[in-house]
Amino acid sequence: MSDPEIGALRAKLMARPRSDDYRQRRKDIDARGLAYGLPADVGVEPATANGVRAEWTITPNATRDTALIYLHGGGYVIGSLDSHRHLVAEVGRACGIAALALDYRLAPEHPFPAAVDDALAGYRFLLARGIAPGRIAIAGDSAGGGLVVAAMLAIRDAGLAQPGCGWCISPWVDMEAVGETMTSRAATDPTVQRTGLLDMAKLYLNRADPRSPLAAPIYADLSGLAPLIIQVGACETLLDDALRLAKAAGAADVRVDLQIWPEMIHVWHLFHPELKAGLRAIEAGAAFVRAMLH
Repeated sequence: MSDPEIGALRAKLMARPRSDDYRQRRKDIDARGLAYGLPADVGVEPATANGVRAEWTITPNATRDTALIYLHGGGYVIGSLDSHRHLVAEVGRACGIAALALDYRLAPEHPFPAAVDDALAGYRFLLARGIAPGRIAIAGDSAGGGLVVAAMLAIRDAGLAQPGCGWCISPWVDMEAVGETMTSRAATDPTVQRTGLLDMAKLYLNRADPRSPLAAPIYADLSGLAPLIIQVGACETLLDDALRLAKAAGAADVRVDLQIWPEMIHVWHLFHPELKAGLRAIEAGAAFVRAMLH
């Protein structure tokens, strides 16, 4: 049975104007995120995580001996604390833990690997606060979903213990946009298309190798990483990115829970205030996190 809410949302997104100027798109995505607001019971605490601007979102049921790092999407070029605060708060609520959103540096001002460095700094910040590695989850969407895996690789390569798990929402892990679904799902994805994706990759990479493991984790040796949950919509151009990431992780003996949600679009979780399937997906991801951390 078709979901009428996703049909209405897709139509709204398809009709939404989209600027070619990333500076304007930064303003637009922030305004859309802020428009959702926050429930009255969500506390927001500014923080600085080893030099990285950040903020805690805390709900009444949140434990403070565990933590979730959240890495927002936006192609490493747009997105911020403002654009994703409503999502981070709901993810933390569902997990029952405090969520630390990182305002990692964006390209083109700060190209690859600045975002990876900031994610690693955020992880070290939590360790320094006395939170055990196994009590930390790392979550993110789109570019942030790829950054989850890149951060886990950087954590491993720095000789640090892995977090309890990673949660990748509609992850972008291929800087060359060669996945088959970039074409086959182009007509059903209202937000992500190959041309725009390659434009963002160019700004982020700044002439770095597009197959660098920390930029495109499908080319990394993923052995030794913590368990992953990967959630992706069946209508996404990035569906193939999620499939290839799951294959690469599974081949490296990493535990993977791959969820393909029928009818869903890119990072449908963001629209949870108007899309019940977004709330259901958040709860499904949070159930995995709770199982891995406890």
